[in-house]
Amino acid sequence: MSGTKAVLPYGSWPSPITADDAARGDALLEWAGFLGDDVCWTEVLPEEDGRSGLMRQTADGVEEVLPPGWDVRTRVIEYGGRPWLALSGRAADGLVFTHGPDQRLHRWRPGSEPVPLSPPGAWPGELRYADFAVHGDEVWCLRETVADDTARSAVRHLVAVPLDGSAAEDPSRVRELAATHHFMTGPRIEPGGGRVAWLGWDHPDMPWDSTRLMVAAVLPDGTLGPPSVRMGGEGEAVTQADWATDGSGTLYAVSDPDGWWNVHAVDRDGGTRSLCPRPEEFGEALWRIGLRWCLPLLDGTLAVIHGVGERRLGILGADGALTDFADPATEWHFAATDGRRIAAVASSPGRRRTVVLADPADGSVRTVRAPSAEAGSPASDLPAPAADAPARDARMPASGADAPARDARMPAAGADAPAPSAESVPSDAYATTPFRRTYRADDGEPVHVHVYPPHHPAVTGPADELPPCLVLAHGGPTSRSHLVLNQEISYFTSRGIGVVDVQYGGSTGYGRAYRERLRHRWGRTDVQDCATAARGLIAEGLADPDRIAIRGGSAGGWTAVASIAAEPGLYRAAAVYYPVLDPVSWREETHDFESRYLDGLIGPWPDTADRYARQSPLREADRIRTPFVLLQGLDDTVCPPAQAERLLRRIDPDTVPYRFLTFEGEGHGFRRSATVAASLRAELRLYADALGFTPASS
Repeated sequence: MSGTKAVLPYGSWPSPITADDAARGDALLEWAGFLGDDVCWTEVLPEEDGRSGLMRQTADGVEEVLPPGWDVRTRVIEYGGRPWLALSGRAADGLVFTHGPDQRLHRWRPGSEPVPLSPPGAWPGELRYADFAVHGDEVWCLRETVADDTARSAVRHLVAVPLDGSAAEDPSRVRELAATHHFMTGPRIEPGGGRVAWLGWDHPDMPWDSTRLMVAAVLPDGTLGPPSVRMGGEGEAVTQADWATDGSGTLYAVSDPDGWWNVHAVDRDGGTRSLCPRPEEFGEALWRIGLRWCLPLLDGTLAVIHGVGERRLGILGADGALTDFADPATEWHFAATDGRRIAAVASSPGRRRTVVLADPADGSVRTVRAPSAEAGSPASDLPAPAADAPARDARMPASGADAPARDARMPAAGADAPAPSAESVPSDAYATTPFRRTYRADDGEPVHVHVYPPHHPAVTGPADELPPCLVLAHGGPTSRSHLVLNQEISYFTSRGIGVVDVQYGGSTGYGRAYRERLRHRWGRTDVQDCATAARGLIAEGLADPDRIAIRGGSAGGWTAVASIAAEPGLYRAAAVYYPVLDPVSWREETHDFESRYLDGLIGPWPDTADRYARQSPLREADRIRTPFVLLQGLDDTVCPPAQAERLLRRIDPDTVPYRFLTFEGEGHGFRRSATVAASLRAELRLYADALGFTPASS
C-alpha cells in the first residue's frame, strides 16, 4: 500500500470497526482461578443474553468447564463478587459456584451435572452467595438475603453450607457463623483452620471510607469465638486481607492509614507494620466482594498489583524489595494464585483484556486466553490490553502537561489521495496510541486524563481542521477507568473523533486525598474537572472548541447531565447511560449497598438538604440546550428508569432534541451485544448531527 494518506473530514473516516464489532469484540473476562492445573475464568457471552460461562483453555481451544447453560454469576451487593471456587488442588474434586438465575450455591464434579447445595429462597434470587472458602466438609461464604428484587433492604451473614447437599432441602443445615456488620466480605480461613478473618463496615460508610478487619477463633465445634478488630476504623479502609502461607499466623492487610493502600503485616499479638510504604496504591475500591490485589505465595513472598493511575504485577519479598514482572501490561484484574503461579486478566494500551498465567520462578507471563480476533483485532499480533501475555511495550509518557504527545492531527496528505477500503490495511492498525496528561483546575488541583487521539492508518484530517472530541466521565464515581485498548473507544477514534477519558477528582488510583476531592462536592468537582480536561485539549490544539461532546454512564451520567447544564457553551452533545440524577429520590430507590453513598458525596440527609437541591443535575435542567441521547435498562435496580424519566419531564422536546432508548431485560451496565451496538449507533448519529460530520458507516 502506498504511504500516502487520504484526506477526509474528521468523523467521516471509513472504519472496519462497526457497532456490532465493538459490542462483541472486547470480551468481558473476569474472576480467574485454578481448577487443578488449569486456569479458568468467567466470560460474559453477549450472544447468550449476557450469560457468564466458566471457561478454560484446552489443546482444542477455549471450552466451557460446566455443562451448557450454566451461568456463573452472583448478584451480591448488585455489583457481584467472586462466584466460584475449586474445592481442592485436584480437578477431580470439582468446584462450587453461584448460578445466576436462581442465585443458589451449586457443586459440580467432572462428568456430572451441577447439584444445588443451598436451599431455594422464597423467590429466585432472595438468597445470594459469594466469596467462598472450604473448611472441612463445608463451604464458608458470604450470604446476602434481600427483601425483594429491588434489593433496597438486605441482611448479610457469614455462613457454612454442607458440601453433601443436605441443605438444599433442609435450610436448617446452613449454619450462621457471624454477622458483625451490615456489609461483610467472605471469610479467609487461616492455614490449619484455627482462625478466620473478614472485613466489615456499616452505613453510612462505603468500603473505601472506613472498614474494619475482623478476626475470630474457629472453635472445635465449628462455631466462631468472639471476633476482634485487628486493623481499620474511622478514616481507614482495609480493602483486602489474606493469611500468610507459612503457618506463622501473620495476616496481610491492604489498608490506607497513611493515605495510600499499602500492604501491612498484622502479627498474632495485633502489631502492624507496613511492608512496602510507598505513595502508590496496592489495592482498589471494593466494589465487588472477593477482589484481591495481594496474594501470599508458598515461598513466603507476595504477588502484588500496584501503581499510580495504572497497575503492574510485582513480587514483594520479605525484605520489602519489590520486583515487577518484565511485562508491558498496565492493568491487572481478578488475580488468583495456586500458591506458585498467578492467574489474572491483564491489559495495556496496545492490547485488550487477556487471561494470563504469570510464573515468578522464571518471570514468564503466558497468554491463556488471547483477545478474540473479532472487530479487526487479531489476537496473534495485537499487543495485550489486560494483564496477560508478553506484548509490545505500549507504556505511555508519564503524566504531566509536558509529556510528549502525538499530534492528533496527522500529517496532511494530498487532497486527491483516494480513500482506502477497510480491508486495505491490517485491521489491528486502527487502534490509536493513547497517552496521559495532567491539567490543572482553576484551584490548582491536578486533573489526570487519558487522551485517545483520532487515528486511521490510511486517512488523515485536513490541515486546517481540528477533530471533534468526546469527554468521557467514568462511573462510580469512586472508581477509575483504564488506559487500555478499548473497542468502544476505537469505534470513535478510527472514525476521526478524539476521546479524553477524565480521572476527575474523586477517582481512585491516586491516593485518599485525591478521592476526597469529591467529598460533599459531587456535581461540582467532577463537572469542573471534565471542563478543565476539555479546555486543556483545546488549548493544546488537539480538539475543535466548537465540537466537544460528553458521554457517561451511571455516576458518569450524572456528571454528563450536570455538565451540559453548567457549561451549555462548551458541550454540543451528550450521551447519557443509565444515570442517577435526582439524589433525594435515588436514596430511596437504589439498592442497599449505595443507599447511603450520598452521605459522603453530598452530605448527610436531611441535614444537608440544601446541598441536595443545589448539586442535583435536575436543578438547572431548564438551562439545557444541548442535544442528547438517553439510554436506560428497564431492569436497573441501581439507577432505576424513574431517574431518567425525571429529567425528561423537565426537558422541552421542541427546544432540546433528544432520544430516549430503553432496553428490556438490561440492568445496570448493558450485557447484550445487540443493546451495546444499538447504543453506539445512536451515539454516532447524535454526534454526527450535533458536531457536523457525515459518518462513512456505523
